Amino acid sequence: MFDVAITGFDYAIIGVYFIFIIWLGLYFKNRSKTQDDYFLAGRSLTWPIIGFSLFASNMGSISLIGLAESGYRTGFAVFSYEWMATIVLILFAVFFLPYYLKNKVYTIPEFLERRFGSFARYYFSGVTITLNVFIDIASGLFAGAIVVKMAFPELSLTTIIWGISLFAAFYTLLGGLASVVYSDTVQAVLLLISSIVVTVLAFNLVGGWEEIKASVSSEHLTIVRPASDPDLPWPGLFSGVFLLGFYFWVTNQFIAQRALAAKDTRQGQWGALFAGLLKLSALFIMILPGVIAIILFPDLDDPKNAYPTLIFTLLPAGLLGLTLAGFIAALMSSVDSGLNAASTLFTFDFYKKFRPEASTEQTMKVAKIAIGVLMVVAALWAPQINKFDSFWDYLQMVLSFICPPIVALFIFGLFSKRINTKGANASIITGVTLSIISISYKIYVSFTGAEDILPHYLFLAGYIFLICSAILVVVSLLTAPDTNKDWDSLIWTTSYFKEETASLKDLPFYANYRYQSVVLLVLVAILLIIF
Repeated sequence: MFDVAITGFDYAIIGVYFIFIIWLGLYFKNRSKTQDDYFLAGRSLTWPIIGFSLFASNMGSISLIGLAESGYRTGFAVFSYEWMATIVLILFAVFFLPYYLKNKVYTIPEFLERRFGSFARYYFSGVTITLNVFIDIASGLFAGAIVVKMAFPELSLTTIIWGISLFAAFYTLLGGLASVVYSDTVQAVLLLISSIVVTVLAFNLVGGWEEIKASVSSEHLTIVRPASDPDLPWPGLFSGVFLLGFYFWVTNQFIAQRALAAKDTRQGQWGALFAGLLKLSALFIMILPGVIAIILFPDLDDPKNAYPTLIFTLLPAGLLGLTLAGFIAALMSSVDSGLNAASTLFTFDFYKKFRPEASTEQTMKVAKIAIGVLMVVAALWAPQINKFDSFWDYLQMVLSFICPPIVALFIFGLFSKRINTKGANASIITGVTLSIISISYKIYVSFTGAEDILPHYLFLAGYIFLICSAILVVVSLLTAPDTNKDWDSLIWTTSYFKEETASLKDLPFYANYRYQSVVLLVLVAILLIIF
């Protein structure tokens, strides 16, 4: 290992960041008077805030550690999760977001209830809360603790996790979504600046692109891998990777809550596409550093330490403080977003369902209690993540087993009235059964070292999706269609597309989100052709 030299100037920069975040939480605490203020930032967010917040929440410490780790292990292939996310965000902006906003819902499960009934809402909300706690929040805590421990090796991983937990819970509890999204905006800028600095320094140190190509295998610099690849076979892009991206960007409260708080549909769509543009930068500022670390640190004991090692060995005083502040910012973005989303889900999908007469004060009090409880659970689980061989694989594997039935409900449910509640319930039960079996088996393999006989998790996700979709369609067709629903607000139709086309005519081409979507698709194609 190496000696970490953090100067007083570095500590001062980090201290300023912490003071600012505390001030922000207190500021929005005084402005959060209603449920809309606390849970949806007054439904007033504009596209830059939405875009930066989406980016910061997703590309937090989890991605900084996980993407750099995968870049070190397997190279550019992991970028497939990022470009696929851009495509999914386009689908979100075009098809799903307008219907979420039409219904003025607080949570995504609330929309699912209007389409398929209470059982679907309770199931989806319960699953999402669980994933927010054990994936989003716990992983953010674990990833952040890795870096903090390198700076303060005398502290235990558990101590660091609890310290981070208390701070994140404190300012999230104070200001609700508003403090989260505005702090995320600052954090996104810090994250971008610090990541660019690390990448440029590492890139120059190894001698540029030609030296990277000469020192690293061509396979490491290729995004799309052959079907036989053990890590990310290309057919898995259109099964598991797409399903994971769809779940995360279209249906996950952790992400969609920002769009639900949009000032209007156009602001939400622009914000989603802006986030898609920012996602494409991950190849250069998060994955490439992991590849460069192969050259600089070929004997690294644990690939999880690729990005932290770059930070502590390359950066001089001042820049180290700025980058650590950026990293802490990224950490807080993933943790605060998970906390806010999970508490919103619990409050509206469970507490308010059973206590609809609860006052605003009571509702906000319950949400704050939920934040505290959920934070404790996440902090207890976070150290267990170290038992998994690959941090990134842990995240994707768990999601790939759980998300397929949820994705099936949203895809089929938005485009067909004939898909009914009985079909949805049957699909959910099927998905739960398959997910429990798959996850239980994978945990058994991880802890015992037994031979894994299941197919690659990206393929398994596709199989589960096909089975759940088949159950959904068949049961729906064999039973009576749903009635007494407001189909105009629940089902996408060509008439809506025509109405929207007319409303876009007066906009200049650069402000038309459809043209913006085409530009994003072209950028994705260019990156795939080059790499």
